[in-house]
Amino acid sequence: MVGRAAEPEVIWARPERAGRGPRPAYSRSDIVAAAVRLADADGIDALSMRRIAADVGCGTMSLYNYVPRKEDLHELMVDAVSGEYEFTGAPSGDWRADMLAVGREARGILRRHPWVIRLMTTGYASGPNALRFLEHCLTCLEGVGLPGGAKMELIANINGTVMTIVANELALAERARGLPWSEEEEQAVRGAYLMRQLAGGAYPRLAAVMAESGATRIDPEEIFDRTLGRVLDSFVAPE
Repeated sequence: MVGRAAEPEVIWARPERAGRGPRPAYSRSDIVAAAVRLADADGIDALSMRRIAADVGCGTMSLYNYVPRKEDLHELMVDAVSGEYEFTGAPSGDWRADMLAVGREARGILRRHPWVIRLMTTGYASGPNALRFLEHCLTCLEGVGLPGGAKMELIANINGTVMTIVANELALAERARGLPWSEEEEQAVRGAYLMRQLAGGAYPRLAAVMAESGATRIDPEEIFDRTLGRVLDSFVAPE
């Protein structure tokens, strides 16, 4: 990327195109859409202005008139995928259900765009879709007896929890793709090994927990909902 500005600037306050001349055949949104496509396909580390320019169909240096810094591009990309939240209509009035729905949508977005987890920071909260997200969440929480700061903290906790869960899901999936055997085969071998260790009596508490849970199937969706529910309940106890 080109040199940094002498003073802090917000990409959203910057004119879409800094250069002069005839109107080009592409826009900042075209550049960001291309960046998102490339990051989705090959990961954020494979992203470059050269590749974006080739996708858009323009010269590499001309892109800097629209996006002067790598950090600006990342912020634009994160905000672009934040536009995938489907906030149609008013909240239901059940703030727990509404916030759980937000968490589920966030999980879907992060699964579709795994690179977002690496780029997301609290500094990216001034884009139009980020502001729309916060406004929706605060509307969901309007009837909750919490001060504004606690509501913002709750939203941040939901985001952080979802990112942690999805990061683990993605890491497990990536590892499974590299195995020379099926995930089920490995889990069977690991499960048998664990049972042998527990049978020795060195881990009585863990053995008791495992015996209690038995062979109950773990439902990731139920665990996800339960985990977010506990985050919500840590702010406001269920009535």
